[in-house]
Amino acid sequence: MRRSAWRFSILFTLLFSVAVAQAVEAVPPGPAAEPWPYWEQADPENSRKIDHGAWNRFLSKYVLADHPSGIYRVRYDDVPPSDRRALKEYLDRLIAMDVRKFNRAEQRAYWINLYNASVVDMVLENPKAKNVLKIDVGFFRKGPWPVKRMTITGKWMSLDDIEHRILRSGWHDPRIHYVLNTASLGSPNMPSEAFTAENSERLLDAAARAYVNHPRGAAVAAGRLTVSSLYLWYRDDFGGSEQGILDHLRRYATGPLKTHLAAARGIAHHAYDWNFNQP
Repeated sequence: MRRSAWRFSILFTLLFSVAVAQAVEAVPPGPAAEPWPYWEQADPENSRKIDHGAWNRFLSKYVLADHPSGIYRVRYDDVPPSDRRALKEYLDRLIAMDVRKFNRAEQRAYWINLYNASVVDMVLENPKAKNVLKIDVGFFRKGPWPVKRMTITGKWMSLDDIEHRILRSGWHDPRIHYVLNTASLGSPNMPSEAFTAENSERLLDAAARAYVNHPRGAAVAAGRLTVSSLYLWYRDDFGGSEQGILDHLRRYATGPLKTHLAAARGIAHHAYDWNFNQP
């Protein structure tokens, strides 16, 4: 299917999917960015590097960055036992570190890679799940993020802890949202290369531009703006209001979207697709 046809299909889904679209004002906020002081420690003098080569090799083999939909796909079903073991060994090495002994740039790359690699590992461990929301679902949970999955320097941690209590609260950078992948089609792309202290700024900027300019990030049809639910769940990170979200989108928009956003006065719809980001 041609790229233009894929874009129309995605836009149609965003605008007309009853399952995910709600009134903007009815969207409850996501978890707050509450600081965890324990993880605010760092050694600015430490120039040691954390080796993310194993994760980089995994991404280069299993992330399809040229899918015609414009959404990177992860070939979960094609990962053999040997590469699953290599992924777990990589995660074990990260979890065994005391990341507080590294500088802030190394820490940010560490937490982003740990989050994304943990999500992939979680999907591989749950091959029968219909979508990511069906993994580790309890009576009072929607999705796997609050589940405590790892112990780092004696602290029992969840994916929510990494995202909201460390990355969001520690860096106060809305671009963080664009590099954390939830294994879903509505999510920003799974990075196609591992983060490092040296490439983080480049990858953060590229991820922001890619998501904003894809229809699942922002799209205008018949003069009405549809955005990803991500912006409403975390509106405080994007200016705290519809106007703040619009200002953020305008910062990264290009082409026709930039023109449409210049005249936009509000958000008409929002949507998010929780189906797995597999081919």
